[in-house]
Amino acid sequence: MTRRPAAFRLDDPHVIVAPDDTRPAKGTVRVLPEPEDFDLPVPVAPPLPPKRRLSWGTLFWSALGGLVALGAGLATISLIEELYDRAAWLGTLGVALAALAGLSLLVICIREIVALTRLASIEKLRARAEAAIAQDDRDAARAIVRELNATLSATPQLARGRNELETHITEIIDGADLLRLAERTLMAPLDREASRLVARAATRVSIVTAVSPRAAVDMIFVAFAALGMIRRLAALYGGRPGMLGTIRLVRHIIAHLTVTGGLAAGDSLIQQMLGHGVVAKVSARLGEGVLNGLLTARLGLAAIEVARPLPFAALPKPALGDIAADLLRRREPAAEKAITDR
Repeated sequence: MTRRPAAFRLDDPHVIVAPDDTRPAKGTVRVLPEPEDFDLPVPVAPPLPPKRRLSWGTLFWSALGGLVALGAGLATISLIEELYDRAAWLGTLGVALAALAGLSLLVICIREIVALTRLASIEKLRARAEAAIAQDDRDAARAIVRELNATLSATPQLARGRNELETHITEIIDGADLLRLAERTLMAPLDREASRLVARAATRVSIVTAVSPRAAVDMIFVAFAALGMIRRLAALYGGRPGMLGTIRLVRHIIAHLTVTGGLAAGDSLIQQMLGHGVVAKVSARLGEGVLNGLLTARLGLAAIEVARPLPFAALPKPALGDIAADLLRRREPAAEKAITDR
């Protein structure tokens, strides 16, 4: 039996709330209660960061560094005293040189501290962006975009993209969409330039290690080429690291490679080597050069992920196959030339 629609007030005394198995009195309106089945999220407190304790290793290196500094200071004072014993102008020259060295060391320390602070801020910015994308936090995304514009303010080719983002900050509601737009606008041209930097570094390593007669020369050149590539990639994304910052980046890159598979020749690397085996057949040196170039490219791709201020959310990660294909295309003419020379 169907009932015609009717209107009534909830504060009417004739309206009662009763389950379905009860029989209401005549002239009353029964409202059936509906079970509330809501899966409310349970708030979970974030884990507290572990407390940092002074380790014996830190204590040892701090004490050793203090002793070295004291020894250097005493040696400098003793040298200046000996210079004064020989001649007054020599002592004055020694004091001037020591003051200049101390001033230079102070400036270098300040620059290293600023570079380390800049790298730490980029790492925190990337972690905050990952959390904002996961939680779709609009306020956090807007703050991240403003900080990203400030970090990349020294890059003139991104001026137009920064101006466009400033106009869209208040227009886009979803925080994840805002960060994806920022990635497509600001990170896309930097990713293309970073891929070219990695390809050029891998090509240089491949060529030099193929023609170099000594393994020691290969190792030194590969180390310098890798460090230079890492520094240029970090500077491209706004990091501009110093010596200590480069060491920190290298540590993070090695840790990233350890998590994602390491420097070992993975499946894609083996496929590239097997698919372009013509170069390796020319000579063992050419094959070693190609392998060193591919490993340098793998290191460069890891450096891009570590130095990038935003995670890969809207854009695909640069693939080793693209860089390796370009590298091997450049090496095949060299292989043909080697065959002709022979």
